[in-house]
Amino acid sequence: MLARPWSYLFVAALTTWLGFGTKATPVADANDNRRAAGRKVADTMFVDLDIRMARWYPEGESGDVVEGPVIGEVGRAPQVPAPLIRVRAGTVIMARMTNALADSAVTWRGLNSKPGFDSVTLKPGQTTTRRFVAGAPGTYVYGAQVGVVNWDVREREQTYGAFVIDSIGARTDDRIFVMNVWGDGTVERYRSALAINGRGWPYTERITAQTGDTLRWRIVNGTIRPHPMHLHGFYFKLLAKADQERVTARAKAKQPMLVTELMDPFTTMDMEWVAARSGNWLFHCHLAFHAVADSRFTPGVNAHDHHSGDAAKHMAGLVMGISVTDRVRTVAARRPAPRTMRLHVQEGARRGKSERALGFVLQEGASPLADSVNIPGSPLILTRGQPTDITVINHLKESTAVHWHGIELESFFDGVAGWSGAPGKHAPAIAPADSFVARLTLPRAGTFIYHTHLNDVVQLTSGLYGGIVVLEPGQRYNPARDHLFVVGWDGPDEPARLLVNGDSAPPPKLLERGVTHRLRFVFIGAVNGNTLTLSDSTGPVTWRAVARDGFEMPAAQRELLPAKFRGWAGQTWDFEFQADRPGVYRLTFGNPATPVWAGELVVR
Repeated sequence: MLARPWSYLFVAALTTWLGFGTKATPVADANDNRRAAGRKVADTMFVDLDIRMARWYPEGESGDVVEGPVIGEVGRAPQVPAPLIRVRAGTVIMARMTNALADSAVTWRGLNSKPGFDSVTLKPGQTTTRRFVAGAPGTYVYGAQVGVVNWDVREREQTYGAFVIDSIGARTDDRIFVMNVWGDGTVERYRSALAINGRGWPYTERITAQTGDTLRWRIVNGTIRPHPMHLHGFYFKLLAKADQERVTARAKAKQPMLVTELMDPFTTMDMEWVAARSGNWLFHCHLAFHAVADSRFTPGVNAHDHHSGDAAKHMAGLVMGISVTDRVRTVAARRPAPRTMRLHVQEGARRGKSERALGFVLQEGASPLADSVNIPGSPLILTRGQPTDITVINHLKESTAVHWHGIELESFFDGVAGWSGAPGKHAPAIAPADSFVARLTLPRAGTFIYHTHLNDVVQLTSGLYGGIVVLEPGQRYNPARDHLFVVGWDGPDEPARLLVNGDSAPPPKLLERGVTHRLRFVFIGAVNGNTLTLSDSTGPVTWRAVARDGFEMPAAQRELLPAKFRGWAGQTWDFEFQADRPGVYRLTFGNPATPVWAGELVVR
């Protein structure tokens, strides 16, 4: 990272204008992926790209600058992300690649028939041309690596972009969003520039829509890191995913409805959602380290204000804001006789690895003792369609906020301080000794999450999270057959010490034989990137997936599967499991042979 003073930039510009010194390093444009690169002649698209040194301002030109290699079209400004390549299926592409760097070899990747991630390495000053047919329709990644990168101490992914191949006659009014990361430093002081279409929050593009609009997005992970991407307030339909080897388009009956989807390194997804309610919303990476104030690249006053009620200060990184306005003015629906609940935010005596013990405690009768803490927070058992007002009372010495994760609700109650709501009426942070009433009406039964959305790394890994189970009207929660597993972190350090229902070494859980049990898994640690396995002495057993992110799966998606899957922060999964013979079943996270967490289900 190089932060250049204005005096330096002025002298550099002046000497270049006067004809002294070398040509000034160009400034890279933030690429919004609305214009495709290249020139079409008959059935051939000619694309002329080079990689050169440039100055990239991921947090606006008043922020710090990254000076490094960036890809651009020859004759145009370089761009982060790399210039969009977009053609119809069957198009012949003539891709000319130039290494305009003075001292480093460059390996270009992904400029070949798709799917595929073939590479070609060019020495400084070299140029090559490749001719190929675009390949299978889909959303892909291409880019370049400069020299040899030690990914353990640095990241150099500002040189990747989107490669889109459209089916003949397909709509092209979608939006494309590419994630890029540049990072450097040490474990103690590692600085990252995290960007979506070339900018990090709060400088990312604001997406606008009207109620009823259908938005179709292509999301590109141009980084070496996985990102669980989460949409506030709405479900999105997963249309397709692609990696370096294949594109997987989903038939309509197989398209899941999600609020969070994991994107592995250098993968893409196509998604579609309907802006059904007005207000401000977010789309962001649910890795806490990629969306909090500490992920800001530019230091400065209030740059790391974790407790601010200003969303421009308490968030940073891989976050996009969405503002939906009413197409037709509507009148708020009446909420007759809402159920009322009181949820206390409290701190108790330290336990485990975390330096603090924070928890949400549901009031049942008299107010709870001031230092009583539940980790995870008290499970909230709610009913579909029943208006519910939850008064959150903050007993901490710092502000907090509560996000009702996965729930379709009014924007003002979504829980992002300084953003949820609308211009002129943003939800506040909940100050110490203050309270906030979240007005919920649950439109569907399922498994959901509630968690802090302020000072996330500290508050989340200290215990401010919990599970929500929404039942059908008239249904009663039966803990003998309905089992909630809430997975969190004990403290912010990696490797993480996992807690499941607040315990790192739980006693066995007893299950009745010959009946169907519903196993509800909530993943809400800072990362939670472990594989979960339920096995007997022969290996993984089988169970049936019935819901994801609180959305009940249609029959075509209710598959009987091996009991093994990856759980990531911001996801919930529901499975039906029936054991017809007695025995001990092992629930593990990570490698079952050497798990990071293990528990037992005993069937009698």
